[in-house]
Amino acid sequence: MDFMNQPLAWLEWTGVHMSPWKLIGLTGALMFGGRWLVQFVASRRAGKPVIPRLFWYMSVLGSLMTLSYFVFSAKQDAVGVIQNLFPAFTALYSLRLDIKHRGWKRDRAEY
Repeated sequence: MDFMNQPLAWLEWTGVHMSPWKLIGLTGALMFGGRWLVQFVASRRAGKPVIPRLFWYMSVLGSLMTLSYFVFSAKQDAVGVIQNLFPAFTALYSLRLDIKHRGWKRDRAEY
């Protein structure tokens, strides 16, 4: 899977050197950071602090994407692995609790 560490040819004209793994890592970081925007919008609509289920899905996906970048790319950074391993477990557990507490199908207005 060495091709995953090679620069993407279609981005060469921009001067950006981006490998598929780096693209996965950056997407994960944006997903993990973007969950706060989702939480902000949901809280603003509800008029109180709430954490929508989408927040947990974005947490899990973002953590797993950045974790895979640090584990499988040429980067292989132990700090990045630890930094993303624990939030992934926490988000999975919180998502499990949310589904257990509210069920799979719930009213959209309820957070």
